[in-house]
Amino acid sequence: MPVPAAVRARCRALLPAGQDIRYIFPALSVGPPGMAAFLVVVTDRTISVLSTELFDRDVPSAVYATHARRTRLGPVEFSAGAVIELGGMVLEVEEEYGAVVLAADAEVFAPETLPPDPLPHL
Repeated sequence: MPVPAAVRARCRALLPAGQDIRYIFPALSVGPPGMAAFLVVVTDRTISVLSTELFDRDVPSAVYATHARRTRLGPVEFSAGAVIELGGMVLEVEEEYGAVVLAADAEVFAPETLPPDPLPHL
């Protein structure tokens, strides 16, 4: 399920100006800092982990952590749900977003494996 445009706009408001959002996916921490909801935003320059409002996972409230764009998000472990590790955090993502994680990594580490953009004008 794609992230709605309203959520993308809220995320964009927390990022430095001029960054191009490439991917966004929701995640739930399953280790430190405890059970918390986040939105992971991959831009052309960084990977940002945004904390969300306590009772509304679609409302990002602050930048929790920022990583270099060359940080790997995968591999995705599918043993007990889809899980990734990012900056020492263990994050559970819905299985449908496993492909998003893999695409974000491929864009940086194996761009030749990506299919051509079917809508390059958008």
